[in-house]
Amino acid sequence: MKKNLLNNFILKIKEFPLWIKQVIFFYLWQDLKSQVSDNFLFMEEKDVINIYVPELSYIGKTELEERVKGLEPNVYTFLESVTEEMSIMECALNHFWTLEETCKYFLTAVDTDLIKGPVPVGIIAMSGFMAGRYRTGEYFKRIGKINVDQLEQTIRRQKELSAEGKPAKIAQIMIDLGFITEKDTKSLMVIKEEAKKRFILDTTIVPNGVTANDSKYLSEIDELKKQNNLLKAKLAKLLSMFKKQ
Repeated sequence: MKKNLLNNFILKIKEFPLWIKQVIFFYLWQDLKSQVSDNFLFMEEKDVINIYVPELSYIGKTELEERVKGLEPNVYTFLESVTEEMSIMECALNHFWTLEETCKYFLTAVDTDLIKGPVPVGIIAMSGFMAGRYRTGEYFKRIGKINVDQLEQTIRRQKELSAEGKPAKIAQIMIDLGFITEKDTKSLMVIKEEAKKRFILDTTIVPNGVTANDSKYLSEIDELKKQNNLLKAKLAKLLSMFKKQ
């Protein structure tokens, strides 16, 4: 698969007439606003894990050549992608990985000093949350949404409620204490669930490493083909409506 698969797709959209792009932007913006809070909509570029481009450290370059640590194959595949200056998102798309899987490979590389630092705090926090390493409270502490004292207060309150026979989740307690909003928590849960989904832009291309015996991936590709065809049909219908008008 081509490294710039998504970029090529975006370039095609950029070629649309302005009035078409305006409508696409409007509906995408409305969709995003319905799913995530402003904190996620207006994140700084340096904190957006999807577009983050990691760089191999000297240790990482050496390990990619010698492979003495015996890491799992996909981690080395990830490192190879990093040498091609791929973003986290491009790594996922080019290897048919979920964003969750890609974050796990990325964190393994960070833990073993294979990625050149410093890695932005927001990147580590989000990748750690999506990979299942950090829970909600730890994520919000790492990005500075709450401080250590507030997290400890939340944990104490959770223990108190548990002792009273009223168990409650950390996120709900932080909301009740006014540390975060319900929209912040829901946004984070949506992002985590979406990170588990596999996505491919060109369903005519089977990613490297996927064989005829790999029924798990092939079934997902079949489903993605159906979704892709539905999307094409919707876009065709939309463009047809604009032409008539």
